[in-house]
Parts: sequence; structure tokens; C-alpha cells
Amino acid sequence: MEVKAVARYVRISPTKVRKVAKAVKGKPVEDGLSVLGFMPQRSAKLLGKIIRSAVANADQKPDIEVDNLSIANIVVNQGPSLKRFRPRAMGRATRILKRTSHITVVLAEE
Repeated sequence: MEVKAVARYVRISPTKVRKVAKAVKGKPVEDGLSVLGFMPQRSAKLLGKIIRSAVANADQKPDIEVDNLSIANIVVNQGPSLKRFRPRAMGRATRILKRTSHITVVLAEE
């Protein structure tokens, strides 16, 4: 049985989250959370929070054993970008894209 948790409109670039997500995909939940705890990236803290949310969702279902869960899949999609402008030389302006992410974590029983 699968359980998922979704975080939408997270203010971090999807490419930064995907690098960290590769490290924990396919591992048991306890191992994944311990690996994320020692990573210095900001996205590691965000992913840990989403994984804990998925475990809490699994705890609400009586037929799922929480101790046997593993991280089946982590999908990181791009959300809408915030468009900002920065002044440049000679009166010009350049556009800056502040990217957002939609992160989905799927847990499954081993």
C-alpha cells in the first residue's frame, strides 16, 4: 500500500531539490531521514519535513505498518516562477526568475 505527501509552491529551485532527492530514493524511511539530517543543503531539511508528513499520513491508516515503510519515489516538478527585475547599467533592467517547486513523496511498504 502506498502513502504520499505533497508540498506545493516551495520557494526553492527544483534542480537543487532533485540532487538531494536522488540520495534518499529507494531507501527505508529511517535511513533516508538519517542521511538527510547530515546533509548541509537547505532542500534536505525540506525533504525531511515532507517525508515525516508522509509517515504521519501512513500512521493514520490502520492497515499500514509504519516501521516497514521505504521511500518508493520522490517527484520534483517545477511550479510557477516569481518574476522580478534588477536594475542594470545604462538604464536597463534584467529579469530574475525565482523558481518554485512541487514536491511529491511516495512511501510504500517493503
